[in-house]
Amino acid sequence: MAFVLTLVAARAATTLERGDIDAVRDAVRGSAPLVLSAGEAVDIAAEAAPDMARVRAAIGKRTLDAIAVSRRGRRKGLLVADMDSTIVTGETLDELADFAGLKERVAAITRAAMNGELNFAEALRERVAMLKGLPVEALEKTWARIELTPGARELVRTMAAHNAVTALVSGGFTFFTGRVAALTGFDIHRANTLLVAGDALTGEVGEPIVDRDTKVATLRQLAADRKLRMSATLAVGDGANDLAMLKEAGLGVAFHAKPVVAQEARARVDHGDLRALLFAQGYRAEEFVGA
Repeated sequence: MAFVLTLVAARAATTLERGDIDAVRDAVRGSAPLVLSAGEAVDIAAEAAPDMARVRAAIGKRTLDAIAVSRRGRRKGLLVADMDSTIVTGETLDELADFAGLKERVAAITRAAMNGELNFAEALRERVAMLKGLPVEALEKTWARIELTPGARELVRTMAAHNAVTALVSGGFTFFTGRVAALTGFDIHRANTLLVAGDALTGEVGEPIVDRDTKVATLRQLAADRKLRMSATLAVGDGANDLAMLKEAGLGVAFHAKPVVAQEARARVDHGDLRALLFAQGYRAEEFVGA
């Protein structure tokens, strides 16, 4: 069997039932399921690459995700992850803007940029300019609101425990990526820098901007540094500035992604949490680190 389809239930909402497994197994003419986590995830091996349209039809309206991979080289040696709405649950810039009374205006620009409707760098500069004069203490207040996405620690620490390099690369800000990296265990973090004068934001962001080109360049650089083929890499993100790295990575996963990203990415997680990325690599739940 050359391919594996990993079927994962959104554990906060449902349980993986035998009928679900059988329906998907029939759709891909797969082998008997291998349980990765009881009621949550199974592997179904198949001779041919699964037809994902047929798989999704078999799933129907159930809150299940399906990721198809080649059996060979499932476990990846490099993880490059977006931060906002991926490793953390929200958009840090939108939350920061809330302390200036501008959350709705800024969030509207964020949504458009993340769906590929605006130039990312221009949209970032526009949003940061709106925050000129905001006291730097708002950064700490924003940090207090930030929540990790379920499965984030497990994803990073399990891959690290198996000798993978892990990198957090964000169009957000180093104030947050540094803290998220420390909290989850990322080896590397790269992001933009908010400029400060005295005790307030200047309304400017340091150059050059970390954007989609930076993300895909980081993926290539770290793979080359580790002498890894691109097939041995994993990238995850939700926005249009993540799409280039998702397409280039061996396994590129659109995570609860914007429509343009979900449509174009080869793999996606629409319902579950970040544990799905470990299951897709063939890890069993008992192998997870850092829960």
